Formats: sequence, C-alpha cells, structure tokens
Amino acid sequence: MEQPVINIGIMGVGNIGTGVARILLTERELLASRSGIRFNLKTVVDTDWERDRGVDFTGVKMGTDAAEIINDPGIDIVIETIGGYEPAFTYVMQALANGKHVITANKALLATRGRELFSQARAHGVDILFEASVGGGIPVIMGLREGLVANRILGIYGIVNGTSNYILSRMHQDNMDFAEALREAQAKGFAEADPTLDINGVDAAHKLAILASLAFGGLVNFDRIPVEGITGVTPLDINYAKSFGYVIKLLAICRFIGGKADLRVHPTLVPEEHLLAAVNNELNAVFITGDLVGNTMFYGPGAGQDPTASAVVSDIVDLARNMLARPRGECFSCLSMDPEKDVPLLPLDEVTNRFYLRLYTLDQPGILARISGVLGENKISISSVVQLETHGEKDFVPIVLLTHEAPEHALNKALMQLREFAFIRPDILRLRLFHA
Repeated sequence: MEQPVINIGIMGVGNIGTGVARILLTERELLASRSGIRFNLKTVVDTDWERDRGVDFTGVKMGTDAAEIINDPGIDIVIETIGGYEPAFTYVMQALANGKHVITANKALLATRGRELFSQARAHGVDILFEASVGGGIPVIMGLREGLVANRILGIYGIVNGTSNYILSRMHQDNMDFAEALREAQAKGFAEADPTLDINGVDAAHKLAILASLAFGGLVNFDRIPVEGITGVTPLDINYAKSFGYVIKLLAICRFIGGKADLRVHPTLVPEEHLLAAVNNELNAVFITGDLVGNTMFYGPGAGQDPTASAVVSDIVDLARNMLARPRGECFSCLSMDPEKDVPLLPLDEVTNRFYLRLYTLDQPGILARISGVLGENKISISSVVQLETHGEKDFVPIVLLTHEAPEHALNKALMQLREFAFIRPDILRLRLFHA
C-alpha cells in the first residue's frame, strides 16, 4: 500500500529549524516506518544562506521569501522557527489564512498573540501545534493535552527556564555570586548574550501562560501574570535557604483556587526533599498534580537543537495523522485552547503564602522587636528568625525571617511600613515558600 505524502515548509533555518530539517532528511525512512506517512521537506526559507548549516539540502527548494511557502498550494504544514514577534506573527497568520496547518516553537508569540492565532486557525479550519514551545524536548504539552485529559489539573509547578536554573544551581553548588554564575552560563551556551528575558522571568511566564491555557481550556491574558526574576538573589540567600532546608528555584506556578487561576513566576524556596529541588543546571521539569492521577513530573532537556527539533517532529507526525483521519475544517488544538474562553485569574493580593524576608538593619538594640511589631500589626506571624553579626555591609547586619502563611496584601502593607524606618535599608528581599 502506497504511503500518503505530507509536504512541509520551514520558515527560519536557524538553530531549531536546522535541527528539524536534519531529522526530516536523515530519518525519513524511520519516520515513515513508524507513522505510515512519508514526510517530504519541500521548501526552506531564511534570510541568510551564507552560513553552512551542515545539512545536505539536495532536492529541497531553498529561498529567502516566506511567501514561497505561505502561497504554495502544495505545502500542507508550515513550520515556524523564526522566533520573536515579527515577522513571525504576520507569516503565521497568513499561512493559517491560506489553509495551512502550522507548527511553532515560539512561546512568546503564543503567550502574547495566542488569541488571534487560534481564532484565525478556527476560522480557516486548520491547526496550530506547539510541543516545542515549553520544555524543549520534554513532552509536557502532549502530556497535558492527551495523557492527562481525564484529569482536572489542580497545580502546575515548572522549572522551565534553563538559564535561570543553571545560575541558581551554580550559586547553590559552588557559592558563586549571580554575576559569576551568569558569565559561566553564557560561556557554556546556556545563556544568551542578552539574558534579560531569562533572568527577569519573562521567558518562564510565556511558558506558564501556555501551560495554564491548556490546563484550563481557554487563554490566559499574559499581561496579568505577576513576574519576578532572580537578579536579587545573593549567595547569602542561597545559604540561608540551605540552613532552613530549602533550595531556591525560579518557579512558574499555576494553581486553581475557587475556579480561578493563581499564576505567578518568582524565585521560590523549594523543600530539599521535593523532586523539583533536585532539578539542576540547564535541565527543566514540570510537576503536575491531577485530581485522578495525583502527582506527575516531566523532566529533561529544556532547550537545545536536537531536543527541541525532536518535539517539533513529534508535532509533525501527530498533525499528519490528524489530517488524514479527521475531516478538514476542524481546529483540533482549539478544543484544548479555546480562543473565546478566558482563564479567570486570581489577583496576587488575594493569594496566601509563606514568606522568606531578608533585611539589612543597623546593629542596634530593639530593632528585631520593632520589625516583629510591624509584622504582628499586619497579622503576620514569624516561624523562624536568624540574625548574624556584621556581614561586610558597614554598619548593617542581615536579618532573615520565615513567616507563617499570610495574605500577599498584608505583607505588602508591612513592607511599606518597614521601608519607612531609617534603620532598615530599602532593599528588602521577599521570596515565597513552595506549597502545593
């Protein structure tokens, strides 16, 4: 029996696009034997063909204009691996309008323009798949969409940015300061020359928006996700966390409380005995709790050419099977991410957490009592406190507090009052403790 053929075009032949092309060209027989479908890489486009990509493109049309793919009626699936917002958004919208299915690894595009993209896909009866957008080669998207389809998702806790995880791991393991760990991450290729989106938490928030949208079945308003990065974490905080039995990780958190989603990205003190505490260096992990399955964790390489390209190719096979099995005119992905449904968000002020507070105060009698008094006035109780001798900060000494659970709005008020004291430096660090 002759195998059906699916024609593919790749827009953007950078690191990930090159990896996808290599797999399609070198593993075509393996893919055909496992799927019953032949995948033909018909066209690849990029603005720069001077660089040698180490791939034999014999038999593949190589161009510089995305229209060669978007307007080709013979191409069934368009792979977008350009990255960024534009021209990727415009090209994807045009491809969908032309009745082409799209596969993308572009988490920023999905998180910020997902409503428009999925509405366009639904209007034209085509699909968007995006396994590679979260966790690189980890099959967490399919896990949520299919493996856990019978579950109501109660919580998602993700280490989904390899750069930040590498930095925090090195700070924890070798007592490096932030700047030194960042330089090492850049030298090893785990951090970009401009790491801003990674270290300030925005990249993790993009991925959280996608995971939460899948878990809830609608779309998240990305601009409403509270985000904090890791630049304020010091070796002192790492060591304090160790002494309390915790590891600091940048977590993307999604909990469903009273029909609303508590979404946030911030550094978090994770108990040393928790599985997430052992996820180190550039690796990623997503810990998911379902009402039926209980706790599960997806773990592995969160970036890199081969792992991410592997995820893209899994989408190609998945999409091709759907194309052949289902009537045209349906948007399969819109069933799990409905562009007409909003995910209701719980304001951060209404969330209750345990907190880690690090303050620098003058070394004077009675200061700890004054701090405790302010917290007590706001109904925040202290569970642990450590005060060291002068720590190389002139006349200031560090005080670290762990609190019992308290509302965010109460702690915000207390911090405002504490910053008014002349004997406390204004650079108070507030971290949150993990709780499922």
